[in-house]
Amino acid sequence: MLQWALIFLVVAIIAGVLGFGGIAGASAGIAQILFFVFLAFLAISLIGHLFRRA
Repeated sequence: MLQWALIFLVVAIIAGVLGFGGIAGASAGIAQILFFVFLAFLAISLIGHLFRRA
């Protein structure tokens, strides 16, 4: 999932450089959502791992 966030971030940067503001904004928004979903899954996984060991 982090890979997809980075891909959308790169698409947003390239679109912004080329002047496609709408596509850049949408790609940046999707990348931000995917990044926060990745962080939530990471936190859940780490908490689950800690409780499984205890």
